[in-house]
Amino acid sequence: MLPEPTARLRFREMHADDLDAMAGLLGDPDVMRHYPAAKTRAEADDWIAWNERNYAEHGFGLWVVETPDGVFLGDCGLTWQVVDDARELEVGYHLLPRHQGHGYATEAALACRALAEREHLAERLVAIIAPDNIPSQRVAERIRLPFDRATVSRSGTPVVVHSAQLG
Repeated sequence: MLPEPTARLRFREMHADDLDAMAGLLGDPDVMRHYPAAKTRAEADDWIAWNERNYAEHGFGLWVVETPDGVFLGDCGLTWQVVDDARELEVGYHLLPRHQGHGYATEAALACRALAEREHLAERLVAIIAPDNIPSQRVAERIRLPFDRATVSRSGTPVVVHSAQLG
């Protein structure tokens, strides 16, 4: 199960041979500035393995996002998360800095939202975002996930939740 390609993007499952690209993405301090720390190469490998487990168990996860000619942009997709003791379907996205600000995150996240709606994956979709990550909050709003509430993550860090019922 993959989101439909868009005019500028295609999606595919990530695998071990994506380690260099994913380590570059998740190890970039700009990409990870709203996380506790950038990820190591070993943590990027764990990220890929987590997504492979998600594909096997749920049929979805975070996918590699690339241009139609194969240029790696980042990742975007759907994962189950726990927010305030409730299991929620989250749309998440990370793009390399040189590809930010061009509408790719919004385009990819819309394709993921459309997949969640088409396949009836959940009743609601959320985006869990650091309070100071204004660009990600704007993406959430553009894909029709308005601000819902402020809370804390399972690790105890403050987050804002954007959410909407899926049609």
